[in-house]
Amino acid sequence: MRVTFTVNGRQASADDVWEGESLLYVLRERLGLPGSKNACEQGECGSCTVRLDGVPVCSCLVAAGQAQGREVTTVEGLAGPEGELSTVQQAFVDAGAVQCGFCTPGLLVAADELLERNPEPSDGDIREALSGNLCRCTGYEKILDAVRLAAARTEGAV
Repeated sequence: MRVTFTVNGRQASADDVWEGESLLYVLRERLGLPGSKNACEQGECGSCTVRLDGVPVCSCLVAAGQAQGREVTTVEGLAGPEGELSTVQQAFVDAGAVQCGFCTPGLLVAADELLERNPEPSDGDIREALSGNLCRCTGYEKILDAVRLAAARTEGAV
């Protein structure tokens, strides 16, 4: 089947998509968007998190056909038109929240969605929004610092 949807604001399509093919596979292998990571393929780690019609989902669990006619935002879609880092991406860099980088794309997408929905999140809100994303390197404190920093910058405090 042919699947057509919007990815990061642009129309995209993939031909010969088989029934069980994941959105993650289509994004990475057919559309050349490698930002979402293929880690567990079970929806346990969050490394493949994208937004589907604005809602964070594990793209490894979404059949590509489910994206038909919908809007997908990947980590590549967070950057500005000239490739400049978004507020949340820059905050992750500045706070030292990136180590091996495998979990980072999913964390960025989840954090970006949180800050769009709730620009002044409490620590509990941040932890809840990121609860589906596992990081094996940082111990999470720098990740929490990064989201706090992005929130402060969004509100113009820093």
